[in-house]
Amino acid sequence: MKKTHLTPPKIRQLEARYRELSLQIGSFESLSQGSVMPQPPRAWRWTRKVAGKTVSLGLTPGKAEKMKQAIANHRALEKIIEEMREITQKLILGTPETASVSRNRRHPKTGLT
Repeated sequence: MKKTHLTPPKIRQLEARYRELSLQIGSFESLSQGSVMPQPPRAWRWTRKVAGKTVSLGLTPGKAEKMKQAIANHRALEKIIEEMREITQKLILGTPETASVSRNRRHPKTGLT
């Protein structure tokens, strides 16, 4: 794997983007997993996995709309978290170490090098 070092301007750009993303996390009013599907007539069904099993619950149209928004929020949050992970990995792997490590030090317990 090719080692690449980030420039200071690129580091600042990534850190700024990370801060922007972290602010977005608190903006969600509701979060939920699953899916909402219409069930005739004028009813809705929310389906999700619980302990490895599929569970469904009937919803009114009003609750279905709220649940759809909560699910959309959850998916958006997952995208934000994934981007934050990528930025973190770039920052950790793309910046050189600031402290030098001496290769000629003796092991403190054994006295071996």
